[in-house]
Amino acid sequence: MKYYIKKNERGLLFQKGDYIKCLQPGEYSFLSFLKYEVIIVDINKPFHMSNNNLELLIDVEDLSNINKYDLELFIHDEQLLGQLDIIDINDNEIALHYIDGKLTNIYESGKYAFWNVHKKNYFEIFDMKTPYIDDNIDPAIFHSPVTRKYIYEINVEPYEKAVLFYNNSIEKILEPGKYYYWTKYVHITSKKIDMRQNQIDMTGQEIMTADKVTLRLNFVCQYKITDVLKATLEIKNYENQLYILLQLILREYIGTIKLDDLLKMKQEISDYVLARLKEKESEMGIEFIYAGIKDVILPGEIKDILNTVLLAEKRAQANVITRREEIASTRSLLNTAKLMDENKTLYKLKELEHLEKICEKIGNISVNGGGNILENLHELFA
Repeated sequence: MKYYIKKNERGLLFQKGDYIKCLQPGEYSFLSFLKYEVIIVDINKPFHMSNNNLELLIDVEDLSNINKYDLELFIHDEQLLGQLDIIDINDNEIALHYIDGKLTNIYESGKYAFWNVHKKNYFEIFDMKTPYIDDNIDPAIFHSPVTRKYIYEINVEPYEKAVLFYNNSIEKILEPGKYYYWTKYVHITSKKIDMRQNQIDMTGQEIMTADKVTLRLNFVCQYKITDVLKATLEIKNYENQLYILLQLILREYIGTIKLDDLLKMKQEISDYVLARLKEKESEMGIEFIYAGIKDVILPGEIKDILNTVLLAEKRAQANVITRREEIASTRSLLNTAKLMDENKTLYKLKELEHLEKICEKIGNISVNGGGNILENLHELFA
């Protein structure tokens, strides 16, 4: 039986099922009755894999004839071993396989052999029981489709913090940055918290005052997270709980005051609510910064009544001002009359002042008679 082995191939010679040696490229002839068998393999593909249950494993059919033998069967052949790179991966490890400096595949536990005749193999082994991936690892592997299923990525923004969990237990709090973890043996999860100043807007909250007036409030509250663990682990959905807490405090306080007082003491209400919230800061891990009423929305009929009252008040104020001015004017006239009565010269000046005003409204004056014009004018105005 003849065999021809190409330059990119090697032949594995067996006799009666036992491995004999590795055949280099060339032409070979064997007598069939001696029970020789040659398995020709491509040196551009993996030589042997003792674990074929990998999703990323390729060309399994090309390896089937070799993988039915244990890799230990070929170890005694020093010529073959010189052309192979063998790697043994423990159960808690994975290995990244680089060919000529390029990431090609990733392998789980097992023993593997790769040809090194035309290509240079390099292996990087990682312990999966230590999930954190150091920063000195080439970041290119994090984005490779080969490693994606094994890596958990956490991207913490500059305004965030994150709680890291290993198998549902708290591991640490992560500061802003980008982190990568192996997920083969440890279940990795995280929860991010926004550390910026946040705001709760309570809109259209119906509340009844002490005098049984139902009104609606728009209220705002600003806060910041100070204790990440309390806000995430000890309080479930802290935003909803903050909203309910605001409702209760507002109902408790506004229910004790009347509508007129409420409209006058908005700032007092805001100060009271903020003080009550600050009592909960250490308990909730939250710093409350500001609380205030944005709008007070009254029912239609109450609004009409208030408008009527306001209009009446303004009219009354206008009447008071009018009467005050009339009194002041009358008093001024009285004082002027007294002065003119006591001083004839002042009376004469006042008379001339009125005469000047009359003359301003007269266009022409016709005087008939003799030459005593000044006497006639004097008689006219007198």
